[in-house]
Amino acid sequence: MSLKNLDNHNRWRNKTVAFRVSPEEDEQLEAFVKMSGLTKQDYITRRLLCRDVVVQGNPRVYKALRDQFATVLDELRRIEAGAGVEDELLDTIYFIAEIMDGMREDNAYGE
Repeated sequence: MSLKNLDNHNRWRNKTVAFRVSPEEDEQLEAFVKMSGLTKQDYITRRLLCRDVVVQGNPRVYKALRDQFATVLDELRRIEAGAGVEDELLDTIYFIAEIMDGMREDNAYGE
């Protein structure tokens, strides 16, 4: 059994929620979690409760973004060769664009 922990409102998180996903959904979820810098639990909870996922830049997030950019570039090269665009790729590109847009806003006000 996993350890209980407290949420941001000092409430015990002692309930377990489980569900199944396809291998493709799992791959996409893992990529989004890595790029967010959050734990999988926090990422899923925020998304399910329609809360904002605010990405805090750190070396781990930078590495995840770099890796995802490389994956996207490979996919774009594959598409250029005549293959179709998959919905998962479009979702990943959209998520990266949101993160980059947030970074631009931080730089505009942080300087």
